[in-house]
Amino acid sequence: MGQRLAILGAGNVGRSVAELAGEYEHEVVALADSTSAAIDLGGIDVTDAVECKRSGEDLGETAPEAVFETDYDVLVEATPTTLDDADPGFTHAKRALQTDHHVVLANKGPVAERYDELRELEADSAGAIRFEATVGGAIPVLSTIEDSTPQAVTAVRGVLNGTANFILTRMAAEGLDYEHVLAEAQDLGVAEADPTFDVDGTDAALKFVILANVLADGGFSLDDATVEGIQNVPGSALELAAEDGRTIRLIGEATRDGVRVSPRLVPENGALAVTGTRNIVQIETRNAGSLHSSGRGAGGPETATAVLSDVGRLPPL
Repeated sequence: MGQRLAILGAGNVGRSVAELAGEYEHEVVALADSTSAAIDLGGIDVTDAVECKRSGEDLGETAPEAVFETDYDVLVEATPTTLDDADPGFTHAKRALQTDHHVVLANKGPVAERYDELRELEADSAGAIRFEATVGGAIPVLSTIEDSTPQAVTAVRGVLNGTANFILTRMAAEGLDYEHVLAEAQDLGVAEADPTFDVDGTDAALKFVILANVLADGGFSLDDATVEGIQNVPGSALELAAEDGRTIRLIGEATRDGVRVSPRLVPENGALAVTGTRNIVQIETRNAGSLHSSGRGAGGPETATAVLSDVGRLPPL
């Protein structure tokens, strides 16, 4: 049975969710950005709304706030990630749960920074929260942990930022320095104009904080993570590593005791030495050994598949 979706955020992920929802037999009744919303209880014209967004026009004639008054089943929160109070994403999720709606998050902020509060809101709601899309794009990280049961998972480690991984891969392959490869990555659109979140380890750390919260049932935020980025990795370090059959990757690790993200030496042909923008996650379990999943950890359609998989796991309200 399909769900009626109200999507907040009309960037790459929000648009992709709207465009792919029909393939999953769900109906989009609202799509909003920060200034306007397209709302239709019979289902919005997604193609028209997306074209309006791409051409710089308003999505619709309604204020974004009106989304919360719409007859929807699942709020998809795909606004940009913010830190500290994680607003407006947290408040959006709170409003939906307080009115007994489901929430699916692509926004990492609320789950990394205010996990315990989210779970308390969920406990008092007829709705549920899911957030597969916050960790690893299309890679089924959280559902794998859920299927194994969090109690049986001892640690999760891996590479969860494609931009940092692309830069380190190119530095190693071409013998180039960080600044040169960063400029190349920006030209290719792999790195943002302001790449700070990616290269200083913050983006990866948010994902591993979310994983630590899942394993420990809460208690962590970004402030609890030990984080070191890749800006100070010299090209000479990668050359020395290669002589020893190793390379350097930005590796994160989440356990019930904490979160660490830093550049680490890994075997050149080992599982964690993924190249380019690929991500990999290694889930250590007590009963099933080590489970590996690799794939594209970002991108609109990729992340949208994780959102829509979550939607499909939610019961009818």
